[in-house]
Amino acid sequence: MTYETLCHRLTTCYEVGEAKALVRWVLDVRFGLSLTDIICGKVTQLSADDQAELEKIMRRLEKGEPVQYILGVADFATRQFHVAPGVLIPRPETAELCGWIVSESKHAKQLLDIGTGSGCIAITLAAELPRAQVSAWDISDDALRIAHENATRQGVNVTIEKHNILDANAILGQTTYDIIVSNPPYIKPSERDGMAQNVLDYEPAIALFAPDDNPIIFYQRIADFAWQHLTMGGKLFFELNPLTAESVGEYLHQLGFSGIEYRQDLYGKQRFLKATKK
Repeated sequence: MTYETLCHRLTTCYEVGEAKALVRWVLDVRFGLSLTDIICGKVTQLSADDQAELEKIMRRLEKGEPVQYILGVADFATRQFHVAPGVLIPRPETAELCGWIVSESKHAKQLLDIGTGSGCIAITLAAELPRAQVSAWDISDDALRIAHENATRQGVNVTIEKHNILDANAILGQTTYDIIVSNPPYIKPSERDGMAQNVLDYEPAIALFAPDDNPIIFYQRIADFAWQHLTMGGKLFFELNPLTAESVGEYLHQLGFSGIEYRQDLYGKQRFLKATKK
């Protein structure tokens, strides 16, 4: 197997540039081959066992399985996180949101990430804001386990708990937060036809889809909770579905939040929101 042959096999599923990037990442992460090694032809020098493993990986990639699940890792910001089919694969857009939060939170003491998944947001904030106490909630046992593992791997202290934000009455305690952030399920089921098949086939629906009859329900319940539990001057950050971004902002305004600000992601889509409790 040559590098060129491996790349060509994936062009039935991916664009040429993406196919090359996937193969290079697999060769680097799983087999320790640098780009220089690849150029020098060391792919053909892999042992018989490594070649057999590489073939298994290629067959899974050809079926559309995300490379992050195959390798068990995903890059996020400047760190690498463990991922598995029980959690959403971290996106580069979400790393942009973390950068915005860090720039606004130098003096924050208590931060909460609702719907943490792999823990990428909470752990990144804990690492970048070491003086803050960071908590992370999720409803999924798989997500909680993976987030715990990632916090340990990254050497940060995050309080990880199981809570269902749709059942706010079950969330006890009087803790107040300076920052609350969430990247909740926000895709309407009616948007399925425009989504990549490998996302639909492999990533957890519970982390992707909101009800068609009220696609902003998670934003509403999180905003309700935030209005009660943010400190005065505290900030709420959301990752958004551009199709429902304005509706989310209107709901926050009705609750009493001020300073509502939208930002676009690197693709030019209205993806993020910040609101302040005053």
